Amino acid sequence: MTTAHPEFLVACLCAAWCGTCRDYRAGFDALAARFPEARFLWLDVEDDAELLDDYEVETFPTLLIQRHEAVLFFGAMLPHHDLLQRTLETFHAQTPDESRHYAHADSLRRSWQNERNLRQALARRGDTPTR
Repeated sequence: MTTAHPEFLVACLCAAWCGTCRDYRAGFDALAARFPEARFLWLDVEDDAELLDDYEVETFPTLLIQRHEAVLFFGAMLPHHDLLQRTLETFHAQTPDESRHYAHADSLRRSWQNERNLRQALARRGDTPTR
């Protein structure tokens, strides 16, 4: 099911030259099929540099997970698909209010709300909110 405004946005920030990223891609795409209510994006830090320059991606893969406007996760994640799956299941189990509280629970996550809001960056670029 593709919705006009998917509740979750899951982005993998990688590079085409990165072997780990290339190996991770198939499993990331398979997870997208398991979470059809989410928009999954594969973003190359070089091809999408105008969008991602301020994101300071130093380790691959770097994941960003948003629920509506709340940035819930931003950072490197070991390239094991079960880690991403469990993380997504945990966030899906939260209510939207719990997610908003979680997103603002510490200073690092509070900083992500403006600095790492990928939905806002995509909107500025003119991307549609669908998958």
